[in-house]
Amino acid sequence: MRRQGVLWVSTSMESRGGIATYVRTMQRTPLWDTWQIRHIATHRNGSVLNRVIAFLVGAVAFLRELVLRRPAVVHLHTSSYGSFARKSLLAWAAWCARVPIVVHVHGSEFSEFHRRLPRLLQRYVRATLESADLVIALGKTWEGRLRQIAPDARIAVVPNAVAPRSPVHQAGPGEPVHVLFLGEIEDNKGSFLLLDAWRSLSDGPQPPGTDLVLAGGGDVSRARVQVAALGIGHEVRVPGWVAPAQVEELLETSHVLVLPSRFEGQPMAVLEAMAHGLCVVASDVGGIPDLVDDGVSGVLIPPDDRDALVAALRTIVDDSERRARLGACAWARVRDEFDVDVTWRQLDALYADLTR
Repeated sequence: MRRQGVLWVSTSMESRGGIATYVRTMQRTPLWDTWQIRHIATHRNGSVLNRVIAFLVGAVAFLRELVLRRPAVVHLHTSSYGSFARKSLLAWAAWCARVPIVVHVHGSEFSEFHRRLPRLLQRYVRATLESADLVIALGKTWEGRLRQIAPDARIAVVPNAVAPRSPVHQAGPGEPVHVLFLGEIEDNKGSFLLLDAWRSLSDGPQPPGTDLVLAGGGDVSRARVQVAALGIGHEVRVPGWVAPAQVEELLETSHVLVLPSRFEGQPMAVLEAMAHGLCVVASDVGGIPDLVDDGVSGVLIPPDDRDALVAALRTIVDDSERRARLGACAWARVRDEFDVDVTWRQLDALYADLTR
């Protein structure tokens, strides 16, 4: 059954990052056609001028949709800082037009962003969230944090989701282990801590051919300089940002995903790795514990703890049986709890409730 149109607003689907990945994932589900979803991009990667132009063009398109086509629901995908500032303006425009609003909070630093604001702007954030007909949190952890910010907001938990893939064949004893980092290359993602930890890891015995790939945008040049300075260029590769098709290839040929971040929402990189049966080593921050059950479907470590990162990686690289078991449990958890076929039906039910 085809239903009245829903308008999604987010970063461009060609942009880097988890929100774009999430939108592309949902575009391939029946939800897109069932609700005749139309998408408007209000952000693109690039210079400040290009981002300003993208927002202005997107805002004009958004207002045109409100006036001429009047969507059944406006679904705004927001992160923190500038992303929230942009989406909040659109939220209030939809509120004035009396169109139901969904604010989908993806930002890994949303609590920190809110904490740093002056009191008046904190009230604005609260008012924006509480004026929405529905706020979507990625997990129970983020639901609690959003309730502290906006106690009267109507919040629903809808986790990020992926389509389960065929699980990778985990390397056996003595076989090379391929470790992958996916994300912005920056301090807050733990990228440079990871390189330092890898230097210590490479000092010890490990299967010949074991290597690390850092794939993502950000401070790629700094990472390459650090790799050279540490003398680990023979086993660490930093290709920089890679297209989605190449990401899929990297996941299919890796055994471990490592993400030692300081802040996270519910990272799509972790879900995609779990969907391929990779063993995940990640920081115990944000919404990651909602995805990874420590010691059961992955390994969680404290953020900014180099020694813990070295120890976790050494154990996972050396212990092929444990790595295979954790990867298999991660794949099963995606199938049971984070399958996109379940998530799109949750959104379908929420839209139906909002449009009754």
